[in-house]
Amino acid sequence: MSNDSSDLSERAQLMLRALIDRYVRDGQPVGSRTLAREAGLDLSPATVRNVMSDLEALGFVCSPHTSAGRVPTVQGYRFFVDTLLKVQPLDNRAIHSMRLELSLEQTPKDLVESASGLLSGITQLAGVVTLPSQEHALFKRVEFLRLSGTQVLAILVTGEDEVQNRILSTEKEHSPAELQQASNYLNELFAGKDLAEVRTALLHEMQETRTNMNSMMVTAMHMADQVLEKNQNEDFVMAGQTNLMGFQELCDIDKLRKLFDAFNTKRDMLHLLDQCIHSDGIQIFIGDESGYRMLDECSMVAAPYSVDGQVLGVLGVIGPTRMAYDRVIPIVDATARLLGAALNQKE
Repeated sequence: MSNDSSDLSERAQLMLRALIDRYVRDGQPVGSRTLAREAGLDLSPATVRNVMSDLEALGFVCSPHTSAGRVPTVQGYRFFVDTLLKVQPLDNRAIHSMRLELSLEQTPKDLVESASGLLSGITQLAGVVTLPSQEHALFKRVEFLRLSGTQVLAILVTGEDEVQNRILSTEKEHSPAELQQASNYLNELFAGKDLAEVRTALLHEMQETRTNMNSMMVTAMHMADQVLEKNQNEDFVMAGQTNLMGFQELCDIDKLRKLFDAFNTKRDMLHLLDQCIHSDGIQIFIGDESGYRMLDECSMVAAPYSVDGQVLGVLGVIGPTRMAYDRVIPIVDATARLLGAALNQKE
């Protein structure tokens, strides 16, 4: 059935908003008498029940087995967020306080950790921030050190002398002199280029000139490919996961275990966050809209953050579907802007 607002009378919309506001506040099914009082409408219980039946027929509310009261469904929340929600922008004092939390003295990694803690602290939900994409960081140099057998430690230096270590596996053992030769070759070829440019050039070189390469060049290209491929694997910082244990609908041990497993393995979370990279502004996934079963009882409000128009990552808040969207949305939006501004100062 359509979720278009034309299906709902103004009275029904008012009552749906009142029901969601009440349910977000206390997490208990809302009965007809309570709902009429909450909505400020002088209606008979029979009229309220009729409106509730209409909302139930549309799939916006349902009755839990244990209660005659109603609770919102995912479709109800979606209609509420898209049509009925009135978001209040944060005041200047709140923005100033948040800006102070994202100190310009911090490294990009520290800023990301501060942003996740900030999101968690203000909303009392779980805050998540992906680390800034390294795609547009400058390649400064790479060094290869032999560990044991075919294992090699790659030390990649980018941007403002940020150092990343990667352990690589090579097809055969290489002497320290061979590894030094490989790093010299790559440093001469790629120093000063951004990592996206290096990756493109690398793939082109491997495809076009392989027949003209000596074994050292082939080795260098393969190792550089491994380093940059591993560099593509984004990561995220999360804070406040334990806040989710305070919500009745999430405190079932089995649900919590699956949710925390998802946070720890990260793959599904990264895939979900990646869907927000190309979005314009706030993205909201409610319940099963995420496509991941372990998040069926949760919602995520997320937004990309950027520097000079270049999206570097995504941040957001994860909580129960009955989160206060009107409060969470402006917090996520402001944090994305403030993190981008703080990172811009680091450039």
